[in-house]
Amino acid sequence: MRFPLTILFLAAFALAQGPPAGGPPRQMPAPKNLKLLEPQQVMPYMQAFQAALGKKCDFCHVEGDFASDDNPHKQTARMMISMTREINAKFPDGKMHVSCYTCHRGAEEPATHPPNAAAAHHEPKQ
Repeated sequence: MRFPLTILFLAAFALAQGPPAGGPPRQMPAPKNLKLLEPQQVMPYMQAFQAALGKKCDFCHVEGDFASDDNPHKQTARMMISMTREINAKFPDGKMHVSCYTCHRGAEEPATHPPNAAAAHHEPKQ
């Protein structure tokens, strides 16, 4: 099964980030409305999302009701989990090759080309 490697990578990445600035991590209620993750996967995934996208919890979650599906970013996150799982499942070595950080690199919008190539790509040809 390929998912444990993904979980281990995300957990290691999240732990390397340390606790959020401004005090100890807050105690979260038991997760509800899980569609793709197991309860023990939630915090490593959320910490990896925060590092990969540079966003806080309320970017995808409704403040005070993390189980709510009212924020469309939450459905996008679920699609991204499915996408990265599908891509990683195609590698025969069972290793994780793609994560959220692969494309997002700390930004909400993923980069589609290197910075210099993006500028050159839009210049008119002479």
